[in-house]
Amino acid sequence: MGRPAAEKSDIPLSVRIFSVCAAVLLVASLAMATLLPPDTSLHEAMHDIDATGADDVQHAMVGMLGKGVWEAVVVPFLLRPVWLVPLSLGLICVGGALTARFHARPHTKRKQS
Repeated sequence: MGRPAAEKSDIPLSVRIFSVCAAVLLVASLAMATLLPPDTSLHEAMHDIDATGADDVQHAMVGMLGKGVWEAVVVPFLLRPVWLVPLSLGLICVGGALTARFHARPHTKRKQS
């Protein structure tokens, strides 16, 4: 009729972990995209959560990375929609699950004599 259902032991633990992380992050991304205003940037969301903490992180990163790296790399990232972060991480986890699944050793049953 169809393929038999895979046993729980057939799926490697890393695949299960990546799959769960991907599902949580993709659902969080969808929830953020539907519940928050569509133009909410990551910078605005960070300031809504903790304004002084966001400023402290900015000053620390400018001190560590330099003003040029801050303006060229971090600022464009902060201007993106807030739901893009969990979406991106979720897609990375999907890729990790697929990669781990294809690189897993094939499960073979040994004959008992």
